[in-house]
Amino acid sequence: MAMASLTTSSITLLNKPFLPNRSSLSSSTSHSRLYRFSSPASSVRSRSSASIRAVALEPELNETPSSDKKDTETQSIEVEQTQVFACPVCYEPLMRKGPSGINLQAIYRSGFKCGQCNKTYSSKDEYLDLTVTAGFDSFNEVKPITTELFRSPLVSFLYERGWRQNFARSGFPGPDEEFRRAEEYFKEAEGGVLVDVSCGSGLFSRKFAKSGKYSGVIALDYSENMLRQCNEFIKKDTTFNSSTNIAVVRADVSRLPFPSGSVDAVHAGAALHCWPSPTNAIAEICRVLRSGGVFVGTTFLRYSPSTPWIIRPFQSRILQNYNYLMQDEIKDVCTTCGLTDYEDIVQDSFIMFTARKP
Repeated sequence: MAMASLTTSSITLLNKPFLPNRSSLSSSTSHSRLYRFSSPASSVRSRSSASIRAVALEPELNETPSSDKKDTETQSIEVEQTQVFACPVCYEPLMRKGPSGINLQAIYRSGFKCGQCNKTYSSKDEYLDLTVTAGFDSFNEVKPITTELFRSPLVSFLYERGWRQNFARSGFPGPDEEFRRAEEYFKEAEGGVLVDVSCGSGLFSRKFAKSGKYSGVIALDYSENMLRQCNEFIKKDTTFNSSTNIAVVRADVSRLPFPSGSVDAVHAGAALHCWPSPTNAIAEICRVLRSGGVFVGTTFLRYSPSTPWIIRPFQSRILQNYNYLMQDEIKDVCTTCGLTDYEDIVQDSFIMFTARKP
């Protein structure tokens, strides 16, 4: 998308920003091996409700010696941990070839394969592509303008260099305060896996990873250029190293590449209004959350409580390309999709909301 210029005034419209928006995989003749994707056992909490058995390759038909059977049984116990990635087509947990761990180096050196539909996934550029269209040679799916604009190299570059700061005009308290409030809601999810959907350039993903409170943080976005920016910021930050538990993943929020009930927390900062279908996205978030898992999001309201009544109908029409909802509508969507214990905080056109999966 060509954009000739961008100034502070051009990214604000009616009190809102212009766009409020990768162990070896082989089979032995003596026994089968199991593969998994998870953080080290010492850093992952045991969750019976979210535990999914590791994927196993089909064993050889010949009989396994008794000594090897014992080794296989030991392996089975070790890998019976929470699976992280799943095929976005059939949601089958992915088999992994390469080093374990949720970190950039391990993901980059790994390959993933779905045993159900035989589709393979790998790190491409600086992110793991887990979209349905991953690996396609000629087809490139075009999304609505609210998604396509953020795929622009220019907007991706500017996001943390002035664009995001402009949100303060609509009541956003700023990244530090938003992060502090989100951390309060996520206390029960500490030690688990957190997914930052529509992470953009990874502003909050990096903060969650730096906190050291989660066994893994997955920075997830549909925009290739946003993920490249995210990777660049991580590499330039000296507080991050090759073992930091953060992964950069490309995926569609309406087709999340995780098994059902496998994620402890989901964060979506300033994102809901840019989703083609907020209801489909929140239904997916509810699907991947474990029982007791927490969802926290921020977005722009259609208009603030102080917006004059005479302007509201016109403002809604002007901004009809974006899914600006109102406070009660956001609550309705969350509860209808199966989430409970809804709470929110409103400040001008800014809203932070949270809900959990029962």
